[in-house]
Amino acid sequence: MFKRARKPVSRIDTLIGKSVRVQGDIEFTGGLHVEGYVGGNVRASGGALSAVSVSEHGHIEGSVVAAQVVLNGRINGDILATERVVLGAKARVAGDIHYGSIEMALGAEVSGKLVPQKGGDAQ
Repeated sequence: MFKRARKPVSRIDTLIGKSVRVQGDIEFTGGLHVEGYVGGNVRASGGALSAVSVSEHGHIEGSVVAAQVVLNGRINGDILATERVVLGAKARVAGDIHYGSIEMALGAEVSGKLVPQKGGDAQ
């Protein structure tokens, strides 16, 4: 009847530190945590469970594609999360969000469309 929502992936395989600036696209597997700046698209590769987390100071200037996205920073681009999106109180999105399930804290801002995907987790 109701599916239990998966917890966001807490394992971090790749870290973009607060003082790091990346220009170009990133393709990753597993967990990616962004505390710095990425000027390019971020995409999970393969069919493995993947997650992107963006801290309060993190900023991605491009689209993000992963199973799970946890955001408390800024993304200027579309988000495609096949499973779950979690927007913290300081999250800012300038783009459309395609999601299986979504959780938004008071204060999160989205300038774009929220587009539910079929087969998302029921909450």
